[in-house]
Amino acid sequence: MPTLLIADDSMFQRFQAAKVAREAGFAVIEAKDGQECLRLALEHRPDALLLDLNMPDPGGIAVMEILSRDMPGLAIVVVTADIQETTRGRCLALGAKGFLNKPVDGPALRQALEPYCQERPDGPR
Repeated sequence: MPTLLIADDSMFQRFQAAKVAREAGFAVIEAKDGQECLRLALEHRPDALLLDLNMPDPGGIAVMEILSRDMPGLAIVVVTADIQETTRGRCLALGAKGFLNKPVDGPALRQALEPYCQERPDGPR
């Protein structure tokens, strides 16, 4: 079963995204801030990361900078209420595979996660 790490400081957003992801066949891990996200990503090596840009300690961009170095193959889907073109460009440069607007709706999330819902033939990261 593929694993999705959901990093968002909003418990409601994590709950909603986790529900959709589980229905799509993912095992789900949740992080409430950047530090927890980094720790869980390195510990569990998920297939994909649903990452809120505006979360504390550190924020989403800083998380992406670290993970692009330490886990370069990680598929990151960025979640944000509003994104400027410069921020979008920075996220793409750091390896973002997609963008979703908050609040995330179920069909859009399922579509964004579709490429990552198959288990890798080489096993866990």
